[in-house]
Amino acid sequence: MIWSPRLSHPEPRLSALARFSLANRALVALATLMAVVAGLWSTTALKQELMPPLNLPVVAAITSYPGASPEVIENQVTDTVEQAAGAVSGLEQTTSTSSANVSAVLLELEYGTDVTNAQQELQAAVNRMSGALPEDADTQVIAGSLDDLPVVQLSVAATDDPDAAVDVLRTAIIPEIERIEGVRDVQLSGVRDEQVRIDVDLAAMAAAELTPDAVQGALRANGVVIPGGEVTEDDQTMSVQTGTELTSADDVAAVPIPTTSGPVRLDEIAEVSSEQVEASSFSRTDGAQSFSIAITKTPDGNTVEISEAVAEHLADFEAALGSGSAVVVVFDQAPFIEQSVEDLTVEGLLGLVFAVLIILLFLRKIRPTAVTALSIPLSLLITLVGLKVVGFSLNLFTLAALTVSIGRVVDDSIVVIENISRHLSYGKSRIAAIIDAVKEVAGAITASTVATAAVFVPMGLVGGMVGELFRPFAFTIALALLASLLVSLTIVPALAYWFVRAPSGALTEEARIAAEEAEHRSPVQRSYLRVLHGALAKPWLAILAAVVVLAGTAGMATQLKTDFIGNTGENTLSVSQELPAGTSLAAADEAATVVEEVIADLPGVETFQVTGGSGDASMAFFGSNGTTTFSITLSLVTDAEAAEEELRAELEQLDDAGTLTVASGMSAGAMSGLEVIVSGADGASVDAASQDVLEAVRGIDGAADVTSNLAAELPTVTVDVDREAAAALGLTEAQVGQAVSAALQGTTVGSLNTETGRQDIVMQLSEVPNDREAIEAIELAGAVGPVPLGQVAEVAVVDQPVEITRANGLRSVTITATATAEDLGAVTADLQAALDEVDLPEGVGAEIGGVSADQEEAFGQLGLALAASILIVYLVMVATFNSLLQPLILLVSVPFAATGAVTLLLITGTPLGVAALIGALMLVGVVVTNAIVLIDLINQYRAQGMSLAEAIVEGGRHRLRPILMTAAATIGALIPMALGLTGGSAFISQPLALVVIGGLITSTLLTLLLVPVLYLLSQRRGERRSIAAQAGEAATEEPDAQRSTGRHVAD
Repeated sequence: MIWSPRLSHPEPRLSALARFSLANRALVALATLMAVVAGLWSTTALKQELMPPLNLPVVAAITSYPGASPEVIENQVTDTVEQAAGAVSGLEQTTSTSSANVSAVLLELEYGTDVTNAQQELQAAVNRMSGALPEDADTQVIAGSLDDLPVVQLSVAATDDPDAAVDVLRTAIIPEIERIEGVRDVQLSGVRDEQVRIDVDLAAMAAAELTPDAVQGALRANGVVIPGGEVTEDDQTMSVQTGTELTSADDVAAVPIPTTSGPVRLDEIAEVSSEQVEASSFSRTDGAQSFSIAITKTPDGNTVEISEAVAEHLADFEAALGSGSAVVVVFDQAPFIEQSVEDLTVEGLLGLVFAVLIILLFLRKIRPTAVTALSIPLSLLITLVGLKVVGFSLNLFTLAALTVSIGRVVDDSIVVIENISRHLSYGKSRIAAIIDAVKEVAGAITASTVATAAVFVPMGLVGGMVGELFRPFAFTIALALLASLLVSLTIVPALAYWFVRAPSGALTEEARIAAEEAEHRSPVQRSYLRVLHGALAKPWLAILAAVVVLAGTAGMATQLKTDFIGNTGENTLSVSQELPAGTSLAAADEAATVVEEVIADLPGVETFQVTGGSGDASMAFFGSNGTTTFSITLSLVTDAEAAEEELRAELEQLDDAGTLTVASGMSAGAMSGLEVIVSGADGASVDAASQDVLEAVRGIDGAADVTSNLAAELPTVTVDVDREAAAALGLTEAQVGQAVSAALQGTTVGSLNTETGRQDIVMQLSEVPNDREAIEAIELAGAVGPVPLGQVAEVAVVDQPVEITRANGLRSVTITATATAEDLGAVTADLQAALDEVDLPEGVGAEIGGVSADQEEAFGQLGLALAASILIVYLVMVATFNSLLQPLILLVSVPFAATGAVTLLLITGTPLGVAALIGALMLVGVVVTNAIVLIDLINQYRAQGMSLAEAIVEGGRHRLRPILMTAAATIGALIPMALGLTGGSAFISQPLALVVIGGLITSTLLTLLLVPVLYLLSQRRGERRSIAAQAGEAATEEPDAQRSTGRHVAD
């Protein structure tokens, strides 16, 4: 024996699985049947949703302070809340917006932070500092996730009797929707709330010798239910309560107010009425006035099942609302999810067919091909069971992972069944052929599969949104690979025993010789051996050619376009309309109708909805408060990208329609938004610099819808109190401010419960002032009698900003744009170059954020993950070959995989994005598979006594067919995804498939040639030393033998 490699030997242990399955075929059949049943059940039991659960690492504190200007909000509210935010764990940065009446402080946390805990920490911190906040300030602390976004949104149009429709919605329809399994919350919007208004007759109040405080006191003291304890009567314990609640405007009107001359009913000194609150927003669907119902799901809710349940009730809802009413679905995630499932299923089946045809082409036998084909659905069904066990859902990412896995899960079974067929052709008995075949490849396929699955372990290191979205994707592929390994070592041997037959009439030695000769006569093998002999004869020439290829790859890589995640292909568009600050609701409504006319004429639009005006705290949280938003649903067959471009072009033709921004699918969030944050300590310098930056961004090619959140200044009426003059009349500055607020807004003195909900009770002491002179005439209750406001205060008009924004405590302005070019990297580079040309004032900085920052972070983390995956593969191979050198030879396949990947991306014009980098991660494990299978057999042949050159040639010859089969089958399975035949999850699967296909083509060719050459160069010196050592031993043994012979002759 010339050389004996030090190998770890997992084969006996792994082949024991095959022995067990052959010895217990009935048990294996039963277990397989159970796995199939469990997998089929999992396909229906797994919840279906659009995206994996994504908890946004964001917490917001929304504080309302009625009547306060932006500067007052900033100084008295925002400063205090930002100080409180410093106590929250995992805080990365804070941004705040101070506008009239509202402060919104947004906390961005590190991904992985417990958002619920952070929300509680912020609430506790705000509560501790509540003494520093104004008395009338009310703070809500809220957190958000994708589950907070509606899965279904309905529009209700009721033209006959809107008030009656609202009652039906609140009392019947919304409770019915809330009872659907998986529904977390149902929000009704577009409804004007009601309030009880009390218009006090000042003369009547004075005649009754009453004051406003007395009226307010009477209202607060009545309609109160006070618990009184318990009483026991006839062995029965009963609760005691005193008083009854006010439930209507009539109850409020009847409240008695005590006076010196006896009680006076409220309606004797005031007019009491129930009225609708003045509209602060509007909502329309397809141009008709409507109400909106937003349905959100629980974390465990099934989007598709919720959608189907709502659809079943639509006819009942319309019947309950009566004639003239219509209930329309304006947004529904389910059709897109179902279409994606169907598309990916079609692509998966096409890939399976292609893979099976390729296997049949190589094996030329139906039965082995059928056994191999069965391993694909079996592996995927086992994977679905695993997804159900760990609690994952079927979404765009896990579905794409399952589809991509089809190209790889067949590899192990191909190697096993091909080796079984080869051993059967040698004339061995069925049992012996199966066991010998599995034993020969078990270690190699285990090492290669474990290496491929292990490359996804570093995905746990990837943070941010990319990590949250792609972690389920990585887990699904790894699980499918491990399932395929289990199937190939247990189920495939049993199936081979039943279905794979040896060639008829084969004798052991004759069959082996005939099979060997048939292999030698193969045109593919003859061509390969000719090239391999040439490469082994001139190894350094092969190395030089490889270096040239690598240099060319590096040059081509610089020409690649780059992207982030890309467009999901959803059938939704959104338009945001920003109007000048101070635009009235009526003017905003009129401006919205102009945009609606354009949308209505857009081809492919199924329905659209517009909402405008001011919203609640959640609107401030999502940054859309005061913005008119148009939600558009397209038909599933409409090209969303083309529709977006056409809509943007049409909107650009509009005049006096404000600033319009168009987005589609996920890009409506952060997927295509460019950002530049200009910040500094001096607000005036920041504002001036932001104008220069705005113009610089507008000059960038590939950036559209460029806007700035720099707020304009609007005239504001200020009341400057003369404290000394007010004190002389027995008044304080606070009392003056309260009097002004009461005159303009009324005073909320309580609330009452009605059948439709709670209603505020608002008391108005006089006509609402409508100009500056009327404000100056507001009467104040001084110590010497009523005095006009103008006597103790100066009423002036000054310009103040509409809102004030800050980032990490510094004044800031954010310039945003939509990236419309395919090459995000080039746009970012142009943007940075443009910013470098801007002369910023001292103390002011401009930083690129948004999708550019997200891309840079994701690429950096995925680059580290790629390096870590290579290290993991190396460790797995060191454990397999018990050598530090041989795994390095195998890793040569990895850089040459980049050659094909880069080439195919350039040919197809596909940008390098996150999905393509995930494909590169997968490619690391896939490409070393062939090298492992090859080197493992070469080592086995050398251990059996073959010379180095002979072992390399024989190993290459015997592994040529399985290597070509696995590569071709994987490529065939991925072709439908690479072509994007159906478009399902194409933003993930298409670039990933292109990378894997291109990488496999070049790495397979170079594995078959370059790896043997490197193996020869690395082992040749050891081979020579071994031969020399054996020659020396032989020379020493020969004289000893001659002397021994001479002694025998003499004797």
